[in-house]
Amino acid sequence: MIRKAQSKPRRVVFPEGEESEILRACQILVDEEIARPILLGDNARIRAKMAELHLQLEDVRVVEPSASPRLTYYIEELYKIRQRKGVTRKEAAELISNPNVFGSMMVHLGDADAMISGLTHHYPETIRPALQVIAMRKGVGKVSGLYLLISPRGKLYFLADCTVNIEPTEEELAEIAICAAEMARRFNVEPSVAFLSFSNFGSTQHPAAQKIRRAVEIVRQRAPTLMVDGEMQADTAVVPEIIEETYPFSLLRGGANVLIFPSLEAGNIAYKLLARIGGAQVIGPVLMGLSKPVHVLQRGAEVNDIVNIVAIAVVESQEVPDSRKQAEAQLMKRMLAPNSRSRVKKTRA
Repeated sequence: MIRKAQSKPRRVVFPEGEESEILRACQILVDEEIARPILLGDNARIRAKMAELHLQLEDVRVVEPSASPRLTYYIEELYKIRQRKGVTRKEAAELISNPNVFGSMMVHLGDADAMISGLTHHYPETIRPALQVIAMRKGVGKVSGLYLLISPRGKLYFLADCTVNIEPTEEELAEIAICAAEMARRFNVEPSVAFLSFSNFGSTQHPAAQKIRRAVEIVRQRAPTLMVDGEMQADTAVVPEIIEETYPFSLLRGGANVLIFPSLEAGNIAYKLLARIGGAQVIGPVLMGLSKPVHVLQRGAEVNDIVNIVAIAVVESQEVPDSRKQAEAQLMKRMLAPNSRSRVKKTRA
């Protein structure tokens, strides 16, 4: 993933630009040409902190939101986005002072390609501005959260949803699974998806298990080439011998690497136990479903965690068309359209 990011580094904005761990991570990002950081905060304090930490970040861009020449434009755009959500122009001017809102507007308007935040904030405080500003990806109804897990034996797993949706419906579970499978492919991993439950293939006739079975059917309709099965218990999903010996009819082969949990409660508990007791390395959370990459750090994340998340965000942003270029292309298309040319001729006449 880091090699992919290095092929085309993108602009990543950090609303917590005055934090030491962010600055240390930026040094690695610059030195290894993974990303082009943009730091939000007080320029004097950030430069002083760089000197104190003996960092060579003179060329890194620092933006003071209150002094930005784009501030008025951002306020107007934020007002347009939120005016029918109860936000007045005056309130938009107040909201933009929140670095997470300002950073989200930078990504929305193409002044940055991705945003990374959350080192010093609670998860909802970081994710909410992004959800209010940045559009959903086409065909996706809700955002969801994924963790990458590397087992002590070095096997890679993708766990979702562990951070956002408390009790997802079958439709939402199907959407989460398809997004998680796409994320696996970004890591050059062919997804093998298991929907987890307390039941194995109808062994328990309970509404909770039946919901999982319906979610599996929805995925098969929407992504017919995806290897997916369920409902199944966790050990059934990750131990190939259980499926081969007990459930040979299952479409899952070789063990699952994408694990879809029935609820936020189950997913959040599982990934934390795997990390604390199981000795797994956890990377994330990775936010899925937005049209542009925004990722939320765990509070107190270490430098390597930040670098890893940035690399994922950069690779995601490489797949997103440049919003400014899109706007320019649309303008040119309108100007070159036959009707436009005829209107120009009439005007000249």
